Amino acid sequence: MLPGVAELPEPEVDWYPDWLSAATAVDMLESLREEVIWKQDSIGTPGGVKPLPRLTAWQGEPGAVYVYSGIRNDPLPWSSTVRMLKDLAEETTGARFNSVLLNRYRSGNDSMGWHADREPELGATPVIASVSLGATRRFDLRHNQTGVVRTFELTSGSLLVMRGSTQAQWRHRVPKAPTAQGERINLTFRWVSSQ
Repeated sequence: MLPGVAELPEPEVDWYPDWLSAATAVDMLESLREEVIWKQDSIGTPGGVKPLPRLTAWQGEPGAVYVYSGIRNDPLPWSSTVRMLKDLAEETTGARFNSVLLNRYRSGNDSMGWHADREPELGATPVIASVSLGATRRFDLRHNQTGVVRTFELTSGSLLVMRGSTQAQWRHRVPKAPTAQGERINLTFRWVSSQ
Protein backbone atom coordinates (compact mmCIF):
# COMPACT_ATOMS: atom_id res chain seq x y z
CA MET A 1 0.00 0.00 0.00
CA LEU A 2 1.26 3.48 -0.86
CA PRO A 3 2.11 5.83 2.03
CA GLY A 4 -0.85 7.99 2.96
CA VAL A 5 -3.32 5.88 0.96
CA ALA A 6 -6.02 4.34 3.12
CA GLU A 7 -6.94 0.73 2.49
CA LEU A 8 -10.45 0.42 1.09
CA PRO A 9 -12.94 -1.33 3.37
CA GLU A 10 -14.10 -4.87 2.61
CA PRO A 11 -17.23 -6.55 3.96
CA GLU A 12 -16.83 -9.67 6.08
CA VAL A 13 -18.25 -12.20 3.62
CA ASP A 14 -17.60 -15.76 2.51
CA TRP A 15 -18.46 -16.45 -1.14
CA TYR A 16 -19.23 -19.88 -2.62
CA PRO A 17 -20.28 -19.32 -6.27
CA ASP A 18 -20.69 -23.07 -6.99
CA TRP A 19 -22.07 -24.19 -3.65
CA LEU A 20 -24.73 -26.42 -5.25
CA SER A 21 -24.51 -28.25 -8.56
CA ALA A 22 -26.54 -26.79 -11.42
CA ALA A 23 -28.90 -29.79 -11.44
CA THR A 24 -29.48 -29.62 -7.67
CA ALA A 25 -30.19 -25.88 -7.88
CA VAL A 26 -32.81 -26.45 -10.62
CA ASP A 27 -34.51 -29.21 -8.61
CA MET A 28 -34.60 -27.11 -5.45
CA LEU A 29 -35.98 -24.07 -7.27
CA GLU A 30 -38.84 -26.17 -8.64
CA SER A 31 -39.55 -27.66 -5.20
CA LEU A 32 -39.62 -24.25 -3.50
CA ARG A 33 -42.06 -22.88 -6.08
CA GLU A 34 -44.51 -25.61 -5.07
CA GLU A 35 -44.00 -26.22 -1.35
CA VAL A 36 -43.58 -22.68 0.00
CA ILE A 37 -46.62 -20.56 0.91
CA TRP A 38 -45.80 -17.26 -0.80
CA LYS A 39 -47.37 -13.92 0.15
CA GLN A 40 -47.41 -10.36 -1.14
CA ASP A 41 -46.74 -7.95 1.74
CA SER A 42 -47.21 -4.19 1.58
CA ILE A 43 -44.98 -1.47 2.99
CA GLY A 44 -45.51 2.18 3.90
CA THR A 45 -43.64 4.62 1.67
CA PRO A 46 -43.65 8.43 1.34
CA GLY A 47 -46.03 7.87 -1.58
CA GLY A 48 -48.41 5.70 0.46
CA VAL A 49 -48.78 1.96 1.11
CA LYS A 50 -47.40 -0.10 -1.77
CA PRO A 51 -46.88 -3.82 -2.40
CA LEU A 52 -43.34 -5.11 -1.93
CA PRO A 53 -41.69 -5.67 -5.33
CA ARG A 54 -41.29 -9.41 -4.64
CA LEU A 55 -43.08 -12.31 -2.93
CA THR A 56 -41.92 -13.44 0.51
CA ALA A 57 -42.23 -16.25 3.04
CA TRP A 58 -40.92 -16.76 6.58
CA GLN A 59 -40.16 -20.19 8.05
CA GLY A 60 -38.46 -21.31 11.22
CA GLU A 61 -38.65 -22.68 14.72
CA PRO A 62 -41.61 -21.71 16.93
CA GLY A 63 -40.96 -18.32 18.52
CA ALA A 64 -38.60 -17.12 15.76
CA VAL A 65 -40.69 -14.00 15.12
CA TYR A 66 -39.07 -11.34 12.95
CA VAL A 67 -40.26 -7.77 12.40
CA TYR A 68 -38.84 -5.54 9.67
CA SER A 69 -40.24 -2.46 7.93
CA GLY A 70 -43.35 -2.75 10.09
CA ILE A 71 -44.06 -6.29 8.85
CA ARG A 72 -44.44 -8.98 11.51
CA ASN A 73 -43.32 -12.44 10.37
CA ASP A 74 -44.58 -15.38 12.41
CA PRO A 75 -42.76 -18.52 11.31
CA LEU A 76 -44.39 -21.29 9.34
CA PRO A 77 -42.80 -24.74 9.88
CA TRP A 78 -39.77 -25.68 7.81
CA SER A 79 -40.70 -27.16 4.46
CA SER A 80 -38.62 -30.18 3.40
CA THR A 81 -36.43 -28.41 0.81
CA VAL A 82 -35.85 -25.39 3.06
CA ARG A 83 -34.81 -27.65 5.95
CA MET A 84 -32.39 -29.47 3.65
CA LEU A 85 -30.82 -26.16 2.58
CA LYS A 86 -30.66 -25.00 6.22
CA ASP A 87 -28.76 -28.14 7.22
CA LEU A 88 -26.30 -27.69 4.32
CA ALA A 89 -25.81 -23.99 5.16
CA GLU A 90 -25.13 -24.81 8.82
CA GLU A 91 -22.58 -27.43 7.78
CA THR A 92 -20.77 -24.96 5.50
CA THR A 93 -20.83 -21.92 7.80
CA GLY A 94 -20.47 -23.52 11.22
CA ALA A 95 -23.37 -21.32 12.37
CA ARG A 96 -26.83 -22.31 13.61
CA PHE A 97 -30.02 -20.93 12.05
CA ASN A 98 -33.55 -20.98 13.45
CA SER A 99 -35.32 -19.07 10.68
CA VAL A 100 -35.23 -18.03 7.05
CA LEU A 101 -36.60 -15.21 4.93
CA LEU A 102 -37.45 -16.33 1.41
CA ASN A 103 -37.72 -13.76 -1.38
CA ARG A 104 -39.16 -14.69 -4.77
CA TYR A 105 -38.10 -12.33 -7.55
CA ARG A 106 -40.62 -13.13 -10.30
CA SER A 107 -38.71 -11.16 -12.94
CA GLY A 108 -36.02 -8.51 -13.26
CA ASN A 109 -38.64 -5.92 -12.24
CA ASP A 110 -38.73 -7.35 -8.70
CA SER A 111 -36.06 -5.94 -6.41
CA MET A 112 -34.82 -5.14 -2.89
CA GLY A 113 -33.75 -1.60 -1.95
CA TRP A 114 -30.76 -0.52 0.14
CA HIS A 115 -31.03 -1.81 3.70
CA ALA A 116 -29.14 -3.56 6.49
CA ASP A 117 -30.41 -6.42 8.65
CA ARG A 118 -29.93 -4.62 11.96
CA GLU A 119 -33.05 -5.56 13.89
CA PRO A 120 -32.32 -6.13 17.61
CA GLU A 121 -33.47 -9.75 17.52
CA LEU A 122 -30.60 -10.58 15.12
CA GLY A 123 -27.90 -9.51 17.57
CA ALA A 124 -24.92 -7.18 17.02
CA THR A 125 -22.90 -9.40 14.65
CA PRO A 126 -25.32 -11.75 12.88
CA VAL A 127 -24.31 -14.50 10.48
CA ILE A 128 -26.66 -14.43 7.48
CA ALA A 129 -26.35 -17.15 4.86
CA SER A 130 -27.83 -16.16 1.49
CA VAL A 131 -28.66 -18.97 -0.97
CA SER A 132 -29.61 -18.07 -4.56
CA LEU A 133 -31.57 -20.28 -6.97
CA GLY A 134 -32.66 -19.41 -10.51
CA ALA A 135 -31.80 -16.29 -12.51
CA THR A 136 -28.48 -14.58 -11.81
CA ARG A 137 -28.98 -11.22 -10.08
CA ARG A 138 -26.58 -8.50 -9.00
CA PHE A 139 -26.04 -7.99 -5.27
CA ASP A 140 -24.44 -4.75 -4.09
CA LEU A 141 -22.88 -3.97 -0.71
CA ARG A 142 -22.24 -0.27 0.04
CA HIS A 143 -20.03 0.87 2.92
CA ASN A 144 -21.83 3.38 5.14
CA GLN A 145 -18.89 5.74 5.74
CA THR A 146 -16.95 5.67 2.46
CA GLY A 147 -19.62 4.75 -0.09
CA VAL A 148 -17.37 1.99 -1.45
CA VAL A 149 -19.50 -0.61 -3.31
CA ARG A 150 -18.69 -4.30 -3.63
CA THR A 151 -20.73 -6.27 -6.16
CA PHE A 152 -21.42 -10.00 -6.52
CA GLU A 153 -23.24 -11.78 -9.33
CA LEU A 154 -25.42 -14.21 -7.39
CA THR A 155 -25.63 -17.24 -9.63
CA SER A 156 -27.96 -20.20 -9.19
CA GLY A 157 -26.66 -22.51 -6.49
CA SER A 158 -24.39 -19.89 -4.91
CA LEU A 159 -23.98 -19.11 -1.21
CA LEU A 160 -22.94 -15.71 0.16
CA VAL A 161 -22.36 -15.51 3.92
CA MET A 162 -22.35 -12.11 5.65
CA ARG A 163 -20.64 -12.05 9.06
CA GLY A 164 -19.26 -9.84 11.79
CA SER A 165 -19.73 -6.09 11.35
CA THR A 166 -21.18 -6.34 7.82
CA GLN A 167 -24.73 -5.39 8.86
CA ALA A 168 -23.49 -2.55 11.09
CA GLN A 169 -21.11 -1.03 8.53
CA TRP A 170 -22.66 -1.88 5.16
CA ARG A 171 -26.04 -1.76 3.38
CA HIS A 172 -27.03 -4.15 0.63
CA ARG A 173 -29.56 -4.39 -2.21
CA VAL A 174 -30.75 -6.38 -5.23
CA PRO A 175 -31.44 -3.72 -7.88
CA LYS A 176 -33.96 -4.03 -10.67
CA ALA A 177 -32.58 -5.85 -13.71
CA PRO A 178 -34.91 -5.47 -16.71
CA THR A 179 -32.77 -7.80 -18.83
CA ALA A 180 -32.77 -10.66 -16.27
CA GLN A 181 -34.30 -13.83 -17.69
CA GLY A 182 -36.48 -15.96 -15.42
CA GLU A 183 -37.22 -15.83 -11.73
CA ARG A 184 -34.96 -16.13 -8.70
CA ILE A 185 -35.63 -17.45 -5.22
CA ASN A 186 -33.31 -16.30 -2.44
CA LEU A 187 -33.16 -17.73 1.08
CA THR A 188 -31.44 -15.81 3.88
CA PHE A 189 -30.92 -18.05 6.89
CA ARG A 190 -30.42 -16.36 10.25
CA TRP A 191 -30.72 -16.73 14.03
CA VAL A 192 -33.52 -14.72 15.64
CA SER A 193 -33.57 -14.32 19.43
CA SER A 194 -36.95 -14.91 21.10
CA GLN A 195 -38.74 -11.73 22.09
